[in-house]
Amino acid sequence: MRVKVDQIIFWPSLLVVIVATLFLVIFKESAGPVVESLMTDITHRLDWAFEFLTIGLFIILAWLMLGKYGRVKLGDIDDKPEFSRFSWGGMLFCASMGTSIMFWSIVEPLYYYTGPPFGIEGESTTAAEYAVSYGLFHWGISAWALYALPAVVMAYSFYVRKERSLRISAACRGVLGKHADGIIGKIIDILVIWSMIGGLGTSLGLGVPMVSAVIGNLIGIEPSLGLNIVIILIWTVIFSSSAYFGLYKGIRKLSDWNVYLALGLAIFVIIVGPTLFILSYFTNSLGLMLDNFMRMSLYTDPIEKGGFPQAWTVFYWAWFAATAPFIGIFVARISKGRTIRELVFNVLMWGALGSWLYFGVFGGYTMDLQLTGKVDLVTILEQSEPAVIVAVLNSLPMPIVVSIFFVVLGFIFLATSLDSASYVIASVATKELYSNAEPARWHRLLWGILLSALAISLTIAGGLSVVQTSSVLVSVPILIMYILLSISLVRWLRQNEDQHVYVKKRRS
Repeated sequence: MRVKVDQIIFWPSLLVVIVATLFLVIFKESAGPVVESLMTDITHRLDWAFEFLTIGLFIILAWLMLGKYGRVKLGDIDDKPEFSRFSWGGMLFCASMGTSIMFWSIVEPLYYYTGPPFGIEGESTTAAEYAVSYGLFHWGISAWALYALPAVVMAYSFYVRKERSLRISAACRGVLGKHADGIIGKIIDILVIWSMIGGLGTSLGLGVPMVSAVIGNLIGIEPSLGLNIVIILIWTVIFSSSAYFGLYKGIRKLSDWNVYLALGLAIFVIIVGPTLFILSYFTNSLGLMLDNFMRMSLYTDPIEKGGFPQAWTVFYWAWFAATAPFIGIFVARISKGRTIRELVFNVLMWGALGSWLYFGVFGGYTMDLQLTGKVDLVTILEQSEPAVIVAVLNSLPMPIVVSIFFVVLGFIFLATSLDSASYVIASVATKELYSNAEPARWHRLLWGILLSALAISLTIAGGLSVVQTSSVLVSVPILIMYILLSISLVRWLRQNEDQHVYVKKRRS
C-alpha cells in the first residue's frame, strides 16, 4: 500500500529547518548569547518542574508495570514481537544514546570531581566518590523514564487503538479529541520534528569533534573544518543507506553490530585496565547513587545557589525531554506484540544497564588515571574535552588499534541514532501508516540528506552549539505534552478495559 506525505506537516517542518539554519548562519554572533540566556532562565526558573516531572513519570511507570494494566498486550491476540529481545534492546538503546554515552562517560566524571555537588570540596576524596555516582544517576533509570512514557502511549495508540499515524498528536487524542487532527495537533508534531533536529545538533556537536580529534591523533594532523565535513559526509552515507533499507534490514542490523562493538570495547577496558578498581569503584558508586537517589532527584540548591543541579540535572532532564517524543515514536514502532510491563521494564533496564556499564568502565578507568597520577586529565580538560578522549585512549595498550575501534564504534553509534531520526521524521510527516507499513524510501532519504546539509552548514557557521541549546527550549511545551500523554493513556486504559488483550503471567 502506497503511503502519502502529509503536506501540512511536511512543508512547515521543512521550512522551519531551512529558516532556522539560515538564521543561525546569518546571525551566528547574536543568536548564541540570546539562546544561552533563555536556556539559563529555563533551568533556573523551572528546575522544580523538570525534577517533579521526572519523579512523577517514574511513579506512573511503576504503577503501569506492577498493576493489572502491565499485562495489556500492545497488539492483537495473535501478534508476536517482530524482533528478538537482543535486537529490540539494542535498537532502543542505540537510538537513544548514540555517541553521547561514549563522550560523557569519559569526560563527565572529571567535571564532577573538580566541581562536585552538595558543597563538597573539589578534587577531594568525597568528590572522587561522587564523580561516577552522579553519572550513573543522570544516565540511569530517571533519564529512561522520560523516554519510556511516550513510548508506552505511542505504542498503545498505534497497536491497540489502531491509530493510523505515528504521531504524538495522535497519542494525545484522549485529551485533545478532534483537536488532535487540527492546528493544535499539527503544532505538536512540528515541535516534535524540531526537537529531533535539536537532538541531532547535540549528537553532532559532541560526536564530530570527538571522532575528529581521535582521527587527527591517528594520522598526525590537527582537527579541522575540512576533516569535520568529511566525517559528516561518511556518516551521511552510512545512515542514509541504513534508512534506505528500512527498519528490518538496515536499522536492526546496524544496531546489532553496534551493541557487539560497544560490549567488546567495554570488556577490553575491564580486562587490560585496573580490573579490581573498576569493579570496586562501580559498586561503591552505585551504592552511593542509590543511597542518595531522592536527594539527587529533588536537589535544586536554593540557598547556596551553586548552580550544579541547574547546569547538570535540570539541563539533562530538559534535553532528554526534548528528544523523548522522537525516542518514544521509534521505540513504539519496534514494540509490537510486547506487553506494557515488558516495554516499560526493558526500556528502563536495557537503558540504565547500558549507561551504567559505560560509566562504570570508562568513568572508572578515567578516574583511576587521574587519581593515580598516571595522566593529569584535569589539566587536559582545561584545553578541550576531545583532548581528554584522546589522552584516555592513548593510555590503553595498543592505542592505535583501540583508537581505530573507537572511531568505528563512534561512526556506527551516531549513524544508528541518525537513521532512526530520519525514519521517525518521515513517519511523523506521513499521512497514514498501518502496523507493518514504513515511510516511503525517498522520504526517509530526503530527511537524511537534509539533516546532513543542516549539520554541514552549521559546522561551517559554528552554530551547532546553538542548535544543541535551542533544542532544550522546546522542552518547555514538552512539559505540557507529558501531561497530555499521561492523561490520555489513563483514560484509554480505563475506557477500553473490556477490549484489552491481557497476557497471562508465565509460571516457572
